[in-house]
Amino acid sequence: MTRATSAVASRRRRKRILKQAKGFWGDRKNHIRLASEAVVRAMSENYRHRKQKKRDFRSLWITRLSVATKLVGVSYSVFMNQLKESGCQLNRKMLSEMAIHDPQGFHLLAEQVQAKSASS
Repeated sequence: MTRATSAVASRRRRKRILKQAKGFWGDRKNHIRLASEAVVRAMSENYRHRKQKKRDFRSLWITRLSVATKLVGVSYSVFMNQLKESGCQLNRKMLSEMAIHDPQGFHLLAEQVQAKSASS
């Protein structure tokens, strides 16, 4: 009887792992043992990093807004409170984009918010 090997299946397994390890640094991309360890770790981390990315971006937007509001002459927390009281529906992402790409518009918005909060 001929000898049956699982060569096709094991090669397919190895190719799948090496394909997932594409772009890894050093021997972690082309040595099966190192690649499989790296892929297992990367797969376990990717869930957590998707959640972390949301926090990182929110922190970035807040930092940008903090700098932009200081240029207007008010602190971030006071500005956000005035914004909420005035009923503005812009979120932090849109506000930070506005502060970067349209500083005059952001300045006008901040003045309007301050005027509205001072009158009420």
